Amino acid sequence: MPGYKFPNLIPSNDLSATVDASVVVPSDGTDLPFATRSLWIGGAGDVTVMLVKSVAQVTYKAVPAGTRLSVSATRVYATLTTATNMLAEF
Repeated sequence: MPGYKFPNLIPSNDLSATVDASVVVPSDGTDLPFATRSLWIGGAGDVTVMLVKSVAQVTYKAVPAGTRLSVSATRVYATLTTATNMLAEF
């Protein structure tokens, strides 16, 4: 498509597609820059998050390495999170 920065990229309304990602630094006091589309878990463990519509944190137990958690999270907590090498996907 002429004029597009990436002419082979077909625009899509697929909201599940990752368009950006950043390294997650778990924190008990700081939110992620944006609500996620998903979290990529590189190293197995527990993941404690605040979901967009939650009023209490939720812990996903024993998440295997290489898992994409389809969650809209606003924070990944340091306390109770043992998973490593996480990416926030937007």
